[in-house]
Amino acid sequence: MSDATKANSHLFSDLDEAATLRILNAFAVDLISIPTAEDLFWYVAQNVVGRLRFLDCVIYQADDAQTELVQVAALGEKNPFGRSILNPLRIPFGQGITGQVAERREAIVIDDLQLDESYIADTQVARSEICVPLICGNQVVGVIDSEHPEPGAFGPAELEVLITIAALTSAKLELLAEADRSRQRYHDLVDAHAQLSLEITSRKALEAELFNARKHDAVGRLTGRFAHEFNNLLTVISGNLEFLEEEITEGLALETLNAAQTAAERGAKLILSMLAFSQRTRLEPEEVDLNGVVRALFPAAQHPEFGAMELRLASHTSLIEADLNNLDAVIANLVGNARGAAPGGDVIRITTEEITHSLADRRALVTPLSPGRYVRLSVRDNGTGISPAVLPQIFDPFFTTKTVGTGTGLGLSMVLGFMQQSGGTVEVISEPRKGATFSLYFPAKD
Repeated sequence: MSDATKANSHLFSDLDEAATLRILNAFAVDLISIPTAEDLFWYVAQNVVGRLRFLDCVIYQADDAQTELVQVAALGEKNPFGRSILNPLRIPFGQGITGQVAERREAIVIDDLQLDESYIADTQVARSEICVPLICGNQVVGVIDSEHPEPGAFGPAELEVLITIAALTSAKLELLAEADRSRQRYHDLVDAHAQLSLEITSRKALEAELFNARKHDAVGRLTGRFAHEFNNLLTVISGNLEFLEEEITEGLALETLNAAQTAAERGAKLILSMLAFSQRTRLEPEEVDLNGVVRALFPAAQHPEFGAMELRLASHTSLIEADLNNLDAVIANLVGNARGAAPGGDVIRITTEEITHSLADRRALVTPLSPGRYVRLSVRDNGTGISPAVLPQIFDPFFTTKTVGTGTGLGLSMVLGFMQQSGGTVEVISEPRKGATFSLYFPAKD
């Protein structure tokens, strides 16, 4: 490449470095709540690559046989129909630049396509191209490809950014694939046991509880492993931001740097929630008066953040052992959810009482609970309630009914993880249009 071409070879500039980091940090945070591979591919093409000054982007997905790439998302003139692709491109492994990248598993930058015999001309003739593989484990799952009408449009900066995007995308694809395999194994177990129709009702109920416990245990281990890997990526991003902080002191660059740091902090909080669900959070339990905790959190009936509150606390309850900081967060999470379910200004009711639980009790517990004495804290709302179809999924990590970027689906997962780590569990009672009651069971101190 000539010096003149090199001078124009960067889509990015030094002035845009902080903005680029901000986009990558936002992607890293939103990545957790993207529910499907299809949503992921379109999000990467439109909301990540499309915001980084790439004029063109096509994402291909590899088939299981590792023989063909199929176009699954596009940006620019190659995407005139929104999220619908008519006659998607199909490229065999080894054919053209894209097929070679999939076969060799190596990223490539072409400065001038007119000099490359492997180039397969498209409807819009390009002069330069960058292509990066998506790799999960030891398998190529796709590629991200971008072309440009000018020669030498892509340099080391573009390659580094696209490799980072590919790494984050591949990590999410691997998580989604493992989640699909876990769900399939779970459904296979359910189908197999459904054939035992002659079993008595009590035995079926116990088996259902066992399947639910195994599912949460398996997903918990998966979540903990992903949280560890994601934290490693976030550490690199945060470290780079700290280096930039020494160089940027004012202006728009400082604003974008602060926005990137805020996104990194959001990501760190999500990691903590994931670790809480997987029961890997380091807790520091202490003897706690649950009534005193509730009064300290909601000192008046009208709380400015959560609206109207009604406290019905038992005159006396035994002490419990819990990590105070996490306990405050869990109660605030349940009250915040209750307020979101009843936006019309209805009163949220919090009650406490001491109960004795036995195996004969039929309670709507999420996980099994040993017989004994417990202090129960309940948060009730009179809102929209939870449908029976959704109720079994609300504690699954990453499950959310909110749009991408507005909810992570980790709040209730964190609550359940904290309660199990504290020796208790959660109970949910709800019907559509009749509100919901979430109860926390803490072992009572002797």
